[in-house]
Amino acid sequence: MWTSSKPINGLRHFVLVNKIKEKDQIKNLMVSVLDVEINLKISNEELINSEEWTEGWLNLPKSESITKDYLEYKLSNDSKKGTNKIFINNNSIFNIS
Repeated sequence: MWTSSKPINGLRHFVLVNKIKEKDQIKNLMVSVLDVEINLKISNEELINSEEWTEGWLNLPKSESITKDYLEYKLSNDSKKGTNKIFINNNSIFNIS
């Protein structure tokens, strides 16, 4: 579980669901706890060594953890373009097959 220092499409709590290697760099696939459509890929360096992310769930007021930007995102064309497909590695704790 990770908390973003600023909202991403209006949400701040994310789960690390996969690590992948891309161009000799480790990337982390993060998915919003509340909405699987909000997912992103970030470098291991950014996740671990930046002030953008805090490991764990920070208890935030609802207005800070789910901002008005979330509603705007869901109503926008961006959210209607389709969800990025999420592929889980066999060794991921989220692989239940």
